[in-house]
Amino acid sequence: MPNAAPHTATTLADAILAGHPRAIARGISLVENNAPEATDLLKRMFPHTGRARVIGLTGAPGAGKSSLTDKLAQVYVDRGQRVGIVAVDPSSPFSGGAILGDRIRMPKLATHPRVFIRSMATRGNLGGLARATTEAVLLLDAAGYDVVIVETVGVGQDEVDIVKTADVTAVVVVPGMGDDVQSIKAGIMEIGDVFVINKADRDGVERTQLELEALLELAVRPDGWHPPIVRTIATATPPVGLEALAEALDSYLTFVAQHPDARARRRQQILEQRLVELIRDQLLRHAWQRVLGDGLLKDAVARIANRELDPYTLADYVVQRVLK
Repeated sequence: MPNAAPHTATTLADAILAGHPRAIARGISLVENNAPEATDLLKRMFPHTGRARVIGLTGAPGAGKSSLTDKLAQVYVDRGQRVGIVAVDPSSPFSGGAILGDRIRMPKLATHPRVFIRSMATRGNLGGLARATTEAVLLLDAAGYDVVIVETVGVGQDEVDIVKTADVTAVVVVPGMGDDVQSIKAGIMEIGDVFVINKADRDGVERTQLELEALLELAVRPDGWHPPIVRTIATATPPVGLEALAEALDSYLTFVAQHPDARARRRQQILEQRLVELIRDQLLRHAWQRVLGDGLLKDAVARIANRELDPYTLADYVVQRVLK
């Protein structure tokens, strides 16, 4: 994979398709910052996507998702594949920046020629992903990465947006965290295609396994897939269970390929939701630029803080101006 910066005469899109890391990084930055040229770039990239296997890793904070991502990526690298990693980090509520980048936690892979790592701040987004995560995955897919691993921020049971991006989702839990398994019922249990008990050398691993098995028996999936449970110790030397995890992920992807109708309905719903999000974001940007530009937003917020204006009146005003 070329590592040099693309020639100035080469367009950014062509440089990304050629696999230039700096071009990929610039493309993701353009998308994150809502740059004017970002939409045109994504339009050009889209026909070249659909080839990468996108793996989502989600679960509660402290489950060891970063270590698991690091070691799982190494499995694919050892197979000779190119791996992209999008690690979504918590962000500062004031600056919007990521508090801790995953390059710090993946020093070996950070300099590997077949690995691209990008940390993204949530910037207030709920659901475990940053707003531009899907687009970052799209660019890595177009750049020819065989596997893209998305590590979510780790916020708990509301962290279900990963299904909008990933082809297969692994839910990570750890033993010895009280009623942690019980607390992730609802959405998380429904999106898990594979369940991982990480830090499986801890006390309570058998109880955690039994609790997961009991919950999975209650949650019968409409596609007929029975999510396997894999035990791992990502920090062991050598790591334990990572090959088994990769095989479990591959098994689900094989199942989907052999049963194309099994995921068709969910995929249709996901695409519809994604389209609604794109339209909503564009409308919001339009409203911002047309009505609340040139410092009007700060003035309006100051008036609301002083109780000179209520937010409901302001919202109605913005909508009416946009509809004119």
